[in-house]
Amino acid sequence: MKMELIQPFINAMDTVLAQTTDSAPQVAGLSMEEEAYRRKGPAALIAIHGEIEGRMVLDMDEDTAVKIAGRLAGGDVHPSETVIRETICELANMVIGNAVTLLNDRGFRFKVFPPEVHNAGKCEAAEEDLEVMVLEFETKEGNVYMNIAMHYLKKNEHDHAAVMLG
Repeated sequence: MKMELIQPFINAMDTVLAQTTDSAPQVAGLSMEEEAYRRKGPAALIAIHGEIEGRMVLDMDEDTAVKIAGRLAGGDVHPSETVIRETICELANMVIGNAVTLLNDRGFRFKVFPPEVHNAGKCEAAEEDLEVMVLEFETKEGNVYMNIAMHYLKKNEHDHAAVMLG
């Protein structure tokens, strides 16, 4: 896994969760997945295509989603299912927005697709040459999961490595 592709997402997730939960999240778990990823609850998926490609899935269990959506909706309200889905997509959008800025500053060129609700019970297994990292962030509202799979396009990997070193 190329950490220069993953680290911007980790930093962005940390920043967004700190802002939305008013507390410092802690990385509670990290795993490399080869099999299909089973989502925990409400989830949003964002696809990226270009010099680097892959996807990010933001996922959390139902209770955590209700707490975070309620918090962002203004406090002691029980958010509807629609508000929960919109909140998950907005959090994913905030994370990707921060990560994209860092990746663009490093010279990567790619297209980011809008977040979409991820309803499938699981994410498909990674391609043969693509590793998947799942990070678990612990917040005071509950645990949030980031499933990320990113890689260079084969033709761009060598070119970008030369630019990074030069």
